[in-house]
Amino acid sequence: MQPVLGVLLTLAVALGSGHRSPLNDFQRLRATELLAVPVDPPPLLPEQGSSEQCAQRCAASPACRFLPSPRNGLEENYCRNPDRDKRGPWCYTVDPNIRHQSCGIKKCEDAVCMTCNGEEYRGTVDRTESGTECQRWDLQHPHKHPYHPDKYPDKGLDDNYCRNPDSSERPWCYTTDPGREREYCRIRLCTEKRLRPLNVTTGCFRGKGEGYRGRVNVTVSGIPCQRWDAQTPHRHHFTPEKYPCNDLQENYCRNPDGSEAPWCFTARPTIRVAFCFHIRRCPDELGAQECYHGHGERYHGHVSKTRKGITCQPWAAQAPHVPQISPVTHPEAHLEENYCRNPDNDSHGPWCYTMDPRTPFDYCAIKPCSGSTVPSILENADTVTFEQCGRRDERLQQKGRIVGGQPGNSPWTVSIRNRAGMHFCGGSLVKEQWVISTRQCFSSCDADLAGYEVQLGTLFKDPGPGDPNQQTIPITRIVCGPSESQLVMLKLARPAALNRRVALICLPPERYVVPAGTICEIAGWGETRGTADGSVLNVARLPVLAHNECNAALRGRLKESELCTAPLRAGVGACEGDYGGPLACLTADCWVLEGVIIPSRVCARTDQPALFIRVSLYVDWIHKVMKMG
Repeated sequence: MQPVLGVLLTLAVALGSGHRSPLNDFQRLRATELLAVPVDPPPLLPEQGSSEQCAQRCAASPACRFLPSPRNGLEENYCRNPDRDKRGPWCYTVDPNIRHQSCGIKKCEDAVCMTCNGEEYRGTVDRTESGTECQRWDLQHPHKHPYHPDKYPDKGLDDNYCRNPDSSERPWCYTTDPGREREYCRIRLCTEKRLRPLNVTTGCFRGKGEGYRGRVNVTVSGIPCQRWDAQTPHRHHFTPEKYPCNDLQENYCRNPDGSEAPWCFTARPTIRVAFCFHIRRCPDELGAQECYHGHGERYHGHVSKTRKGITCQPWAAQAPHVPQISPVTHPEAHLEENYCRNPDNDSHGPWCYTMDPRTPFDYCAIKPCSGSTVPSILENADTVTFEQCGRRDERLQQKGRIVGGQPGNSPWTVSIRNRAGMHFCGGSLVKEQWVISTRQCFSSCDADLAGYEVQLGTLFKDPGPGDPNQQTIPITRIVCGPSESQLVMLKLARPAALNRRVALICLPPERYVVPAGTICEIAGWGETRGTADGSVLNVARLPVLAHNECNAALRGRLKESELCTAPLRAGVGACEGDYGGPLACLTADCWVLEGVIIPSRVCARTDQPALFIRVSLYVDWIHKVMKMG
């Protein structure tokens, strides 16, 4: 039998009233089409006739109803389901007595239902709960978005099917309606709510800690965690009902959103989220038999995963990252396979380029060998010189009346703003296109910052449209620092224009320790508690406290990665909205970013030192991030 090439459906014949046309029985089928009949009709349809007669003959012919096409996959005699039969794939049989029959192929449970929050769902639902068709993931119209299939190859972003690439409550999609950006999809839970293969642990964690099921319930600062089933003091959507596979019990630390490590909402209204205290990484991930001396320049072991569990990219490869260091450029560095190395003498130890397109490089899961010496810490900077940074027009410094601060001139301090244009954190401009802030200002290292921006060059928290000095630049990327650092770097959509109102702050020498008693500045648009004008940038001065004195005041809890300032009787210090901003100290006639403001239990305490991230420990990492772009 010759294959039928098409069906001639002439719609010129008017139908009599009261008669149902056979054309009505034709349903719209996905990936099928009706083609025009050739001039010479094929043998299967020898008779000419009305459109109704043509439709009757076509309805009885399987070859006519389902024409083979590259789009519908009807090749050879393979089982298919072109009409979406509920029984699954079927075919026409070669038995004259049996026209068609189901093939009895077992249904793939994961393709038609979801487990947990549907991150592993790979079905073909392509409409939202409201019935709106989904936008293709590889398109940026009508809605621009960051979830392109090439950037997230493991998220199954095929066609316009509903997916959950950001660990939301359940699968969703961007819609084809310009007025509705994204909506959830209606996908049923599988009969058996199976746990994802998470390699569950209790006393330690692997990877990013998604499988951690221990009972630690305090943050790194010792703040108790908020219960997951509570909505005070912080409202959130990570409830046990919505995330049944993440074991969100009590107020135990968990990682339901793929963050860097287990975390929790805190019981303090002023601090929303924080990582958890003293949850160690499992020994088998740390490379129990592997360690390095010094900075690890001579490490030639075979660890090939980062401390976050990401597989390393081979040094000779060109994807997903184009390396600036390779076996060709550094032949003496033993850059074999994808093993962790330290070819550039990074002070944080062996590292590698990663296979995650979002993470250019990371440090490896290798610990220093016992007895390995830490490089001596620079005690002074008398011989240090800086490039064009850290200078300001002192004539702009106002004397008037952060808590206990006064309106001031800090041209490297930026305001970080959410999609609604509201200020929520501070940051420091260290390069024309890079800002440093703190991890605690953001929900995760994979946070979607579309619509977020920084504001520079203005004294006012909410400047008017006519402010000639204001610059507003979108944020395009967030890069989280080493896990203990709590630092983040934000890449801007374009370089900031430097002028007398916008300037770069200098980075300190590697591992430099600010001398005790040095008077430094903090700046921000945060809460003033009525002690200053909250509508303008406030600057306050604080003296640096010696490391041993601060450690004694904190009963031995001070970390090497922390810097502190002495408390003042007047109650001067950072508060909510200032977090992420600079602690700037004058060194060699230039202002240097020595610390980054982090949340504290009480604003401007008069009885305890204020803590900051010690930036000098992470200068290598900062330069590497900016260099790799």
